[in-house]
Amino acid sequence: MIEKIEPWIQGKRVLLLGFGREGRSTYNVLRRLGTCSVLDVADQLALEDQPEGIETWISGPDYQSCLNDYDVVFKSPGVVLERPAEEYRCQILSQTEVFFQCFRDQIIGITGTKGKSTITTLLYHLLKHAGYDTILAGNIGIPVFDLMEDIRPETIIVCELSCHQLEYMTVSPHIAVLSNIHEEHLDHYGTMEKYVRAKEHIFLNQRPEDVLICSVQCLPEPGECVSRLITACPAFAEPPLDRYWKEKKTPVRQDAPSLCVEENENATIIRYEGTVYRIPQDRIRLMGQHNYFDIGFAYAVCRILHMSEEDFTKGLIDYEPLPHRLQFLGELNGVKYYDDSISTICETAIQALKTLKDTDTILIGGMDRGIDYRELIEYLSRSPVPHIILMEATGKRIFEEITEDYPEFENMQRLIPAEHLEDAVQIAKEVTRPGHSCVMSPAAASYGIFRNFEERGERFRALVFAEQPENTVF
Repeated sequence: MIEKIEPWIQGKRVLLLGFGREGRSTYNVLRRLGTCSVLDVADQLALEDQPEGIETWISGPDYQSCLNDYDVVFKSPGVVLERPAEEYRCQILSQTEVFFQCFRDQIIGITGTKGKSTITTLLYHLLKHAGYDTILAGNIGIPVFDLMEDIRPETIIVCELSCHQLEYMTVSPHIAVLSNIHEEHLDHYGTMEKYVRAKEHIFLNQRPEDVLICSVQCLPEPGECVSRLITACPAFAEPPLDRYWKEKKTPVRQDAPSLCVEENENATIIRYEGTVYRIPQDRIRLMGQHNYFDIGFAYAVCRILHMSEEDFTKGLIDYEPLPHRLQFLGELNGVKYYDDSISTICETAIQALKTLKDTDTILIGGMDRGIDYRELIEYLSRSPVPHIILMEATGKRIFEEITEDYPEFENMQRLIPAEHLEDAVQIAKEVTRPGHSCVMSPAAASYGIFRNFEERGERFRALVFAEQPENTVF
């Protein structure tokens, strides 16, 4: 199956731009094919153990200056091009681009600022549980080239897509899910408009026979989407969902089929094309309205693929949520602790407080990427949560903004500055009342402090339960 890649590289001078996990995967596949005349690597860092078959290793601050010396450049998602892609003479490709060119009719692509990993893994689990031939691909784990030998004509490919993977894409999946867009990654894109455009590549190259399931929060402009559009709306959300989209004012398509997730008489139901499905909240592990909206996206896709409601329910009940996403860690001295380390934006911290209504303490803060925290500040002012611990650079900025610009902030004594996570956890242990919850939902990135949000979450768990482990209940 990897022979499908040959038309892009046969007889070409090929450069691998970036040599992380995806770059190494590309190297291994291209070496097996042996159809490129030159295979070199450009990476900012030099490696001591350089693989065989590479004639030239380009590193250092000018490592991107050589791109036009090659016919084809396979760019890794984490590499930022120094110039716009159209200014290069070489062809800029990626694993995702070539993989989609080969299999786009079999792909369900999922993106969004938040929730895409939950939707992706849930959908894959539901399909697998119901007996579909399916694989999990994309940003969630294994590089897509490493999966090509497992794909048959009937295989359904469930693919999570990051903004970096989508940024230069010229092909879109047969079924696309765009769950939400919030202010994020401005340190990379510079403007919200550029970030949004990267996300919109999930549908910009769709065909009339394709399907887009899209939140009403981020509808395409009229004329942009030629596929079948399904508008998705969380009826329990407080409009507008995001300040940026309040300004966009894209009209809702009146002729588009709708997917709606709403609360109704102490239940949450999904309405989709004439069907009503009641989420079995007391039998599933996913918590919170934002997760119920994610279930709605998965439900719509499963109905398109003709899955029965019985199979959907069985798979939903059996699904184990991903870690660090409002994950219950355990109970210590009467306090329930939750890890929501995946939270890097205002909306996720707000959703954590909406879900855990007994929250006594919330830990907020991390790397400061310059996003607008007005939405979170205004919500915290109205929230009854008695202890708001603000840590790291972001926490310091939020504290300063509140004290300087929000004199009407309700009960400012609730704000507790902390230097680092270690200090924040110690304070949380001292102030959180038994019978209540403490949640770390940082609304900020972990980079520069931890390797990733996973390490941050594990560190939080270790700090919480370092003392008196015999009192811990799991």
